[in-house]
Amino acid sequence: MITPISSTNLIDKFKASSNAGLSANQNNRVKTSIFYINDYHGKSINMERTVTASRAYDSFIKTKKDNGEVDVLKLSSGDIMLGEVEKVNNVAMSFQNIIGVTASAMGNHEYDMPDKIGNLIPKMKYKLLAANVKINQDNPLSKKVEKSYIEEHNGHKYGIIATTPTDLFSRLKYGHIFTELDVDNIDDTIKDVQAEADKLKKQGVDKIILLSHSGYGYDRKIAKNTDGIDIILGGHSHNLIQDIKSGENLLSSKSGEPVIITQAGRDGKHFGVLNVEFDENGRIVKAQNNITPTRGFKRNAPVRYIFDKLFGKPQVIGYVRTSPPPLTEDLIQPSGHAQFLVDCIKRDLGTDIALLSAANVRGYIEPGNLDTRYLEDISPFHNNLCIIPYTEKEIVEALKQTCKSFVNPNNKPGILHPSGLRYTVSRSTGDLKELYFIDKNGKETRIDINHPREDKVYRTAINDYYAQGNDDMTVLKKIDEAEKVFDFDLNKCVIDYMKTSGPVDIADDGRVKVVD
Repeated sequence: MITPISSTNLIDKFKASSNAGLSANQNNRVKTSIFYINDYHGKSINMERTVTASRAYDSFIKTKKDNGEVDVLKLSSGDIMLGEVEKVNNVAMSFQNIIGVTASAMGNHEYDMPDKIGNLIPKMKYKLLAANVKINQDNPLSKKVEKSYIEEHNGHKYGIIATTPTDLFSRLKYGHIFTELDVDNIDDTIKDVQAEADKLKKQGVDKIILLSHSGYGYDRKIAKNTDGIDIILGGHSHNLIQDIKSGENLLSSKSGEPVIITQAGRDGKHFGVLNVEFDENGRIVKAQNNITPTRGFKRNAPVRYIFDKLFGKPQVIGYVRTSPPPLTEDLIQPSGHAQFLVDCIKRDLGTDIALLSAANVRGYIEPGNLDTRYLEDISPFHNNLCIIPYTEKEIVEALKQTCKSFVNPNNKPGILHPSGLRYTVSRSTGDLKELYFIDKNGKETRIDINHPREDKVYRTAINDYYAQGNDDMTVLKKIDEAEKVFDFDLNKCVIDYMKTSGPVDIADDGRVKVVD
């Protein structure tokens, strides 16, 4: 039976798990501490904070000699990179090098820049892993991605395996160009993971960790249908998994052995430290999972200097006088921050309406000077904007689909933040309840959501990711009918507005109303 340890703060937690309730046979136990990250999505400011946290963790570990050796691993479950911009991914790669990550799963965003990934591979000081993907030899990733490997600490061997998401191609902006890749479905992925675990066990490895970018639901399935996996460090579904709870993230393998699953949310808002003890047979007998917000740590000044050099010196573009606090439910919560961004798009492009997915907003705007570096951290995707002629019916269908995020697993794909529209959604059912169009003079016109018109067209500003029908938004797939595709993203619209306005007040104006 695993003994979970209760939570306090980061350092006290580790002390508790190291000192509490050890048996007389403790000398045969292997103490292991894992510093883990996932789904940072190119968020460089939170990377800087995580460097500070990582240094504090390193300093504490060095003081633990009185309690015997502790095996320390630093691992990543993928999606630390993001998008097509090489400098963003150069920063993400440098971040993992700086904190000492030794292995990273291939998340979907690690495939975002197929033409330039070869430039970064020689600089990586960590392994890229994916057991369930087959990569053509002509792809530079084929020379870097491995299925698994063995890491040794203080004479103890750890097997590290990883998975790429089974829905990879629906997550990629240009998924159709990856003809040189093949990703297994979940059932075959389970077989892939088992095959690697069996191979590692034959090599004398009895402590095995899976870096999974498959999502929490599939992680549970993998845990229950494999043998030999002790820990699953997850990603992709952006769950924030606190502590260790039986039946939730403490499960049993096929043979009844304990398996711990954990995950640290998204966008670098948190990192994790998992402390475990293994018995002489490689079975976990004690564990503690600590999730800590990065916001409590200062941005590391030397690393900030390095990143500023990689990005280019940030420019102040304006002043924000007031703004709301950060969201607590990023994908389904009405957001004054997103409303400000989407209003800038509509204003700059002069369209009837503008739509911005909640998934494209990866931060919030703080009061004070707003600079280009911070703006890029809020919206780092660099998806080009388009003007698309959508019918009223297509708009209604898109809103109905995204409103279901309230009841969908992990709130995917996230609601649409509008400019030029106002709507009401039911939290309990995810149903669109009512919808109004707001013209340039502020006049509101009710739209019949049960019988939307097909002959009524709205010039709509939207980014090319959604205009290509990604995230299963096939109703919006009209990139070939675009009136115009621009060579810039929403950040240019915000900069244009901020440079011509006075101090800005950002607030949720109630255009998305959640009832029930």
